[in-house]
Amino acid sequence: MKNFKLILVRHAKSSWEHNVSDVKRPLKKRGVNDALLVSNQLKTKLYVIDKVFTSHANRAHSTCKIFQETLNWPNELISVKEELYDFSGESVIDFISNINDNLKTVVIFGHNHAFTSIANIYGDRIIDNLPTAGAVVLSFNADSWKYVKYGTTELMMFPRDFK
Repeated sequence: MKNFKLILVRHAKSSWEHNVSDVKRPLKKRGVNDALLVSNQLKTKLYVIDKVFTSHANRAHSTCKIFQETLNWPNELISVKEELYDFSGESVIDFISNINDNLKTVVIFGHNHAFTSIANIYGDRIIDNLPTAGAVVLSFNADSWKYVKYGTTELMMFPRDFK
């Protein structure tokens, strides 16, 4: 049995002020500030991160970059994955079950409604809504990412908790 940790981070608050496609929407100033708040809290937890995956959407990737800067993650740690641009959660769940078993602690940056659903499916605490820039740490005892099912909601970090 291995102890796997999955850290789900919903992208920070995005701006609707720009006439761009959904995938290209940038972050709002509030989103940047909230991502800084949560990334600084995550830094205090001292998790050893094996890999970071992010949706290719601008708002998710930009949120990831803020965390990267705060936590000093090298570029090699981060992979951009189009399949994480998913709102239902099916594609993300499929992605999680195919994570390399050598990776013990993984961070994924993505979107709602998928992330709230996944946190509730895999965790042991119900979350009404994972807010923008919110993070949830789920812990699993399993032989493989293929078999992660029922985990423990180890930590929830929402921007409002640090203001």
